[in-house]
This record gives sequence, structure tokens and C-alpha cells, in this order.
Amino acid sequence: MGDFLAFRRMITPIIIQIVFWIGVIGIVVLGIWAIVDGVSGESDAGGVIGGVLILIFGPIIWRVFCEIGILTFRIIETLADVRNIIKEKRG
Repeated sequence: MGDFLAFRRMITPIIIQIVFWIGVIGIVVLGIWAIVDGVSGESDAGGVIGGVLILIFGPIIWRVFCEIGILTFRIIETLADVRNIIKEKRG
């Protein structure tokens, strides 16, 4: 708890994971909606194809964006570890 209060432990990676799952749910709903819209005849066959593409590639692209955000924080944590090791070796 002390690391959290001293801002040595980041909560943003946890928030990014929550945002990721909310985004995946939204992408799946959007893909299903596009498929249903295409099948119901209100749209052309492109709606079905677009919906399938959204279901396949949407979560992958969303994950890449979320991983870039988490990567930033992992780099910061690793640099802090390196700094601490150097401080320990210097004495």
C-alpha cells in the first residue's frame, strides 16, 4: 500500500486492462450489429463482411493500442529497477 501511496506502483496498467475489455465488448457488439444489419436487408452484403472483419481484426488492433500504453509503464518500471540496482552497487 505504501508503494501505491508514494506513486511507486502505477495503477494505470490496471485501468488500461479494464478499458481494453470494455473496448472488446464494444467492438464485438459493433461487429454483431453490422452483421445483423447486413443480413436484415437494411444494408448490402458489405455490412456482413464488414461486421466479420470488425469481429476478427477489431480486438487485435485494440489490443495493440492498449499494449502500447502498458509498454510505456513497463519501460518506466524497468528503468526504475535499473536505477535502484545502480544505486545499490555504488553503495
